[in-house]
Amino acid sequence: MRSYTRESAAEGVEKALTLLEGRWKLVILFHLFGGQVLRFSDLERAIPKVSQKMLIQQLRQMEKDGIVRRTVHHQVPPKVEYGLTDWGQALCPALDALLSWAAQRDDYAAHIISSES
Repeated sequence: MRSYTRESAAEGVEKALTLLEGRWKLVILFHLFGGQVLRFSDLERAIPKVSQKMLIQQLRQMEKDGIVRRTVHHQVPPKVEYGLTDWGQALCPALDALLSWAAQRDDYAAHIISSES
């Protein structure tokens, strides 16, 4: 395991956040975790609030960054599938921890409200 200084840790976090910044990237990742391979249309249905243009843009950025793998099946009509690379799948524990951390806020807020009553 690497050892970090305060500065190198801050730099590393900044680099990681740059890869994940974007309104829909984390949502896309959660849909693809666990080895899921989804067609573009499946992702559109799974994330109804995202525009087609934005979904394409976010997927292309994640593909360029090595997080998502795009597979084109040459058939009529064309079939395009997306899945996570091994490196993308390695994000799962970190995002699970983030989800648990966010859930603690709800518990904390409930505790504050009950103690004020």
